[in-house]
Amino acid sequence: MTQFNLLQRQIIESPLDSRLFVSGSAGTGKTTAGVERIRFLLSQGAPADSILLLTPQRTLQEPYFDLLESPERIAGGEVTPATVGGLARRMCDLFWPLAAQEAGFNNPDRPPVFLTLETAQYFMAHLVRPLIEEKGSFESVTINRNRLYSQILDSLNKAAIVGFPHTEIGSRLDSAWFGDPAQRRVYADVQECANLFRQFCLDHNLLDFSLQLEIFNSILWRNEQARSFLTQTYRHLVYDNIEEDISCAHDIIREWMADFDSALLLYDEAAGYRKFLGGDPISGLDLRRECDQVIELTESFVSSTNVLQLSNALVSAIAKEEITEVNEGRHAMEFILAHFHPEMLDDIVKKIRSLIETGTPQGEIVILAPYLSDALRFSITNRLEAAGIPWRSNRPSRSLRDEPGSKSLLTLSALAHPGWNIHPPKFDVAHAFMFALNTDLIRAQLLADIVYRQRDLRLSTFDEIQPDTQERITYSLGERYSALRTWLEEYRVNEPLPLDFFLRKLFGEVLSQPGFGFHLNLDAVRVAASLVESIKKFRVAMEPITDLSGLNLGKEYVSMLQDGVIAAQYLEAWRSENKDAVLVAPAYTFLMMNRPASYQFWLDPGSDGWSQRVSQPLTHPHVLSRHWDASTGRLWLDSDEVAMETETLARLTGGLLARCREKIFLAISDLGAAGFEQRGALLKAFQKILVKE
Repeated sequence: MTQFNLLQRQIIESPLDSRLFVSGSAGTGKTTAGVERIRFLLSQGAPADSILLLTPQRTLQEPYFDLLESPERIAGGEVTPATVGGLARRMCDLFWPLAAQEAGFNNPDRPPVFLTLETAQYFMAHLVRPLIEEKGSFESVTINRNRLYSQILDSLNKAAIVGFPHTEIGSRLDSAWFGDPAQRRVYADVQECANLFRQFCLDHNLLDFSLQLEIFNSILWRNEQARSFLTQTYRHLVYDNIEEDISCAHDIIREWMADFDSALLLYDEAAGYRKFLGGDPISGLDLRRECDQVIELTESFVSSTNVLQLSNALVSAIAKEEITEVNEGRHAMEFILAHFHPEMLDDIVKKIRSLIETGTPQGEIVILAPYLSDALRFSITNRLEAAGIPWRSNRPSRSLRDEPGSKSLLTLSALAHPGWNIHPPKFDVAHAFMFALNTDLIRAQLLADIVYRQRDLRLSTFDEIQPDTQERITYSLGERYSALRTWLEEYRVNEPLPLDFFLRKLFGEVLSQPGFGFHLNLDAVRVAASLVESIKKFRVAMEPITDLSGLNLGKEYVSMLQDGVIAAQYLEAWRSENKDAVLVAPAYTFLMMNRPASYQFWLDPGSDGWSQRVSQPLTHPHVLSRHWDASTGRLWLDSDEVAMETETLARLTGGLLARCREKIFLAISDLGAAGFEQRGALLKAFQKILVKE
């Protein structure tokens, strides 16, 4: 039986007409109280379908799923786990006739098409590419095309989140700019593209995230019929991690609070990690005014006294405040020092193996970096595999095209559809053979060199190979290759299927069978499922667009991924992984998993990546926020950037340590991954702690 302290018990068992605002740092039991509050509501007879569980993003609902999906739960309705973005989409779908004409859609009698991040980027690319190639738009911008498209969409999202017209994006960015005058032209191009995209959406009944939010906030929430549907359906609210949610979500909840029978609002005091996505801790904190009682939790159920002392000292050092006490905190950190970066990675794996051998569960160890490049991820995971240590990795920004399983599937798709006129290079085919046929790269490369003709996309039979070479390749591999080749040849002579249908058929009839690469590789199965879901959403969004008829949607999807369009985040990637494994992830990804670990390895604390934000020349998370007054003509200066970096680093490190039970390991090499000495703000803060006596 789980033990709760008095404050937690007060929160869980508060009356069914109470409105509580609960604050505290990570690890103080807020989410645990939220889960148990839902259990208590159900036990007191509250209908499950009258309870709304709200979080800023779906991954933060993970701690609640054990209860929501347990077989012991009471029959008759389900608790609704949602985000405000999800509610907006659902309401736009349900009340489309009420909203379509008022929102300005040209075909209000036709149903809406909801865009994912991928399909929104595709249509943005469709509109922006001609401006770049024919008009020279964004000529001074050097970022990749996919990042360019996503930053324009991000600016549109910020306008909807804050509540200003999308036609003011360029002027707001321009008014705060201090620097090269050429950047002003870039902001004008951003505005032109945002206008084009919004009009295209209105012409074709397309709803991206920004348009869904605008319709929900300004039309449906103001409509008595639509609003009463929500207020009458949901009588109890549990709203977790409100500090990470967007401004307009807080606005809606502020107005909605009076209609709930009970409400529990949970606020992480030192968080606010999603500011760059529009998260607004200030307006989240303001929601306490709508509650009957404010409760602060201070007792950590996660961090040891040593870790808490280290956290306080580190945050003070970063903020350039006096460090009061650090003696015991030194026991909560350990350094891993090496001259070269590969040596440092070797030492990390040795230390992890030592921890596991002395009884530490693998799932209690995490390896964190500010950014996790493909090269760094491979270097770490390859060493863990060699040491026999199970690992898992999650990078929400990683494109599906970068996953080995999806690369293999897309290469085989090109071979099966010669009409696409996509001719994969031999190395891609060898990689597909290696993964799909469950063999090593040497045999796969040898097989591809012999059987694959790139010019005409022809695969010759295994029987045509010289007998001595057949033996080198092995007959068992030849048998699997022959089965795959025969299947592809038979598919080619029939009418082609939609790409997601094709992949389901290929996966089910060949690649998931015993001996093939997807048979026992659960991670690859997850990737395949995400790929099929992504393709399906792309097809559903594209099919109603009459202006783009005649396009081969399968080929368009493959081209989109080759352009580097980021795959939408799939919840399955967060939930189906092996929890009893070492986690390798970016620091912010770990924070948004909202789970503790006993031991954390921080890679390259001397890197500036721990404090500096990614360059975003086409948007700005602070200028396009509710707390920036564009009417004053204030400029965003270097001093603002430095202050923001300091605050961000303090929040990040405090959040990581609040999720650490025992110790952090600081892995430092004299020369970083790029071969240069590193002297970032985080390392300087640790140096201040070390010299403090």
